[in-house]
Amino acid sequence: MHMLTKWGESLDIENVLPEYPRPQLVRGSYLNLNGAWEYAVTGDKDTSPEFEGEIIVPFAIESALSGVGRALGADEYLWYRRDIVFPDNFNKGRVILHFGAVDHTARIWVNGEDVGTHMGGYLAFSYDITDFLSDVNTILIRVNDDTDKTWRARGKQKLKPGKLWHSAVSGIWQTVWCESVPMNYIKDIFIAPVFDEGCVDILVDGYGDCVATLCGEEFEFAAGEKTRLPVGEMHPWSPEDPFLYELSVSLDEDQIQSYFAMRKFSVEKDSRGIKRLFLNNHPYYHNGVLDQGYWPDGLYTAPSDEALYYDILKAKELGFNMIRKHVKVEPMRWYYHCDRLGMLVWQDMPNGGDRYSPTVVTAPLLTGVHAKDSSYWRFGRRDERGRIAFTRELRDMVTQLYNCPCVAMWVLFNEGWGQFDAQYNMDEVLKIDTSRPIDHASGWHDQGIGDVKSQHIYYDEYQYKNDKHDRVVVVSEFGGYACNLPENYADGKIFGYKKFTSIGDLRSAILLLYDGQIRPSVRLGLSATVYSQLVDVEQEQSGIISYDRRQLKIEPEVFEKIIRIAPLRD
Repeated sequence: MHMLTKWGESLDIENVLPEYPRPQLVRGSYLNLNGAWEYAVTGDKDTSPEFEGEIIVPFAIESALSGVGRALGADEYLWYRRDIVFPDNFNKGRVILHFGAVDHTARIWVNGEDVGTHMGGYLAFSYDITDFLSDVNTILIRVNDDTDKTWRARGKQKLKPGKLWHSAVSGIWQTVWCESVPMNYIKDIFIAPVFDEGCVDILVDGYGDCVATLCGEEFEFAAGEKTRLPVGEMHPWSPEDPFLYELSVSLDEDQIQSYFAMRKFSVEKDSRGIKRLFLNNHPYYHNGVLDQGYWPDGLYTAPSDEALYYDILKAKELGFNMIRKHVKVEPMRWYYHCDRLGMLVWQDMPNGGDRYSPTVVTAPLLTGVHAKDSSYWRFGRRDERGRIAFTRELRDMVTQLYNCPCVAMWVLFNEGWGQFDAQYNMDEVLKIDTSRPIDHASGWHDQGIGDVKSQHIYYDEYQYKNDKHDRVVVVSEFGGYACNLPENYADGKIFGYKKFTSIGDLRSAILLLYDGQIRPSVRLGLSATVYSQLVDVEQEQSGIISYDRRQLKIEPEVFEKIIRIAPLRD
């Protein structure tokens, strides 16, 4: 029996996730295609499947909210079909079909014409379908998802979930939508605050002359060229004061609305000579929590926009100023909510690779031994296609999230899961973005590079040590204390690094952890922590919030005092 959240219980299948999905590039043209689609599952690639019924998009076929709730095998194909009639005067010149994310390989036809194939389960993609349109338009989609049977990026998905591995997510899992644009339009915009100069750099992907409106002033510039604009009296962004600037840009007949923030992430030494993470030229402690973004009814997909930002609000109430988004890329509205509510984000790249060796991915936790990640066989990275795909998707993720003010750290690999050539992959990120620190290896298999020494502490007592490579020292995972609420999870199999039978014992253990290990280490130089974790996920019952989001195991006002870290001094 599936567990439902309160938002899942009230889901209106005629109005599923209607909010505009791309908050930093907003147009007036918007046709949401979420809701009921026809679906079929086949064992071959026949383009004339016999459709079985309805599936609710954008919920993965495995989820309860999809209305189907069945697993998709690695050798099966999931089909979607829907007929669309565009409103009168919708077409302004070109029509673009958008997908927030489809896991994993999607081939799309419009009115029988092959539009394209996309590989990768976490990022947005789109197609210009103007030349294929008629009065009634049939969209046909075929999806194949190998999950953990190949080298493809999958995060913590597993066809046979259990313990710290979770349910597979196949097919469409983010909003599907159409927009119409003029023949000459803004394809994308890149925004970079120049904090020390009180300016912002803007680059418009397009052709022709643009006009930007910022702080009540208009500025003319050419598309395709980076332009620096003043912001007047600067209002810095921080978790305590998440101020956002509104920006509009026009190009011929096209106009978009966007936003940005004035903030700066850097690595510097404080007055005691300790390497720290800095925000806006001041040392700033990242008091973080790990979040996996799973829902009992929607799996990867939150059942509503309110549900999407509920977790962020609760994290703030609990006293956290940072969320580590663990091996998943969220819909763009999630980052928008972090931007407007004031929440730093450490963004993981979803892991891939072949089957992981238990010795390689767990032994360093006990032995402290780190292997060279050029040994592809050791890390499940023998297949060159997988390595190429990972780096391509890493670059695409950084590009897609580049404008988000909240993203404060890129995390390339976690605990050696499919790790390879960290130096090369870090260099590829730096070609796109030099404004954020990089954690190249969260947990272990540290190659001695990047901006942080990133440790996971679960079994041993943490003792702070300076990094021999003179990097910032962070604990990017710790805790993992489990306390099951039987009414919230009935499976009976519970995973946690320590298990407690009462909320009182859990609260005392977390207090002892922060008082005895974390706070003393902050004074010595520890610059960030990531507590595991915010929300229970299936058997992994180490969350502060229950899986169905109906209960908090510890009251926010109590928990906030437990984890409170005094502001760092310059």
